[in-house]
Amino acid sequence: MKVAFISRATLYTSPGGDTKQLDLTARNLRKLGVEVDVYLCYEQIDYTKYDLLHFFNIIRPADVISHIKQSKKPYVVSTIFVEYGTVKQQIGMAQRILKMVFSDDGLEYIKAIARAVKNGEKIVSKDYLRMGHKAAIKYVAGNAAMLLPNSESEYRRFERKYNIPRPYRVVPNGINTDCAGKQYPTSEKYKDAILCMGRIEARKNQLNLIRALNGSQYQLYIHGKPSPNAMAYFEQCKAEAGPNIHIEGHLDDEELFTAYSNARVHVLPSYFETTGLSSLEAAVMGCNIVVTDLGDTRDYFKDDAWYCNPDSPESIKAAIDKAYTAPYDEDFRRRILSEYTWERAAEETLSAYKQVLKV
Repeated sequence: MKVAFISRATLYTSPGGDTKQLDLTARNLRKLGVEVDVYLCYEQIDYTKYDLLHFFNIIRPADVISHIKQSKKPYVVSTIFVEYGTVKQQIGMAQRILKMVFSDDGLEYIKAIARAVKNGEKIVSKDYLRMGHKAAIKYVAGNAAMLLPNSESEYRRFERKYNIPRPYRVVPNGINTDCAGKQYPTSEKYKDAILCMGRIEARKNQLNLIRALNGSQYQLYIHGKPSPNAMAYFEQCKAEAGPNIHIEGHLDDEELFTAYSNARVHVLPSYFETTGLSSLEAAVMGCNIVVTDLGDTRDYFKDDAWYCNPDSPESIKAAIDKAYTAPYDEDFRRRILSEYTWERAAEETLSAYKQVLKV
């Protein structure tokens, strides 16, 4: 079986959870005997080489439609269905007017055009401009052989919003067991620290986390790259960060898991998460977890995390205080290693492929 993975143009220049999901799913599918090639959406593809196409990010249909029409191949979609309507951010008057006038789908349409103009992210599928964002998403989903959400909650949200029930199979996100099974050195830098790993942007809400911990007894390390459209937000985070707040770059796996294994708490006070991969990774390495329940996080973390209100620095601080003093629960680690690994994600993905191809 040979499969083409196709994703956004900035998959590696602005890495996020979808980057890790794609790469580690591909790696583990190859171990199961599937041939996987990875393409960015603007690259030329010889579709005749593949049995199946696998797209990532249903909210970026402009990257997808032309491939669907040209290939005439069956395809599946890892939906990674983020809803940006709940995201709070510092916005100017023009943006406030846009939010009052346009729906969430209308705003996503404008954002796609803005990415093309400002960041040079070519709109691969010109049909997208004619169809609009909502119709384009319904086209992509409606013609998919199967949707692959990361949780039951994610699929239900998608079905409610677009009223387009489709065959689906839940493929849970996971942790890298190769990294999680290793011993990492002691690090004075990260010992008993608070961590926040993730792309720096309004959705991840690092600014309210900074406000929550400025001047506190904690050392907070924020690691990640700013999104291309979040540079003003990134600068505001740096401007407001006190001496105990450290905003640093993206870490490779060795550095990342060293940090996790030495820290006390990992915080992801996002306005929306389909999973929160960094929370899973930190949890399996011994961190207590602070998250919000906006999105699908409760499907993963259940009662094993401390939940906070992302709008309230006081709520974020209170949740961190509780998580910091609580003992770590080894049952949580065992549950992650049982239910949420990239090996399992690959097995579920391969089962979906076989169902679609009837093999």
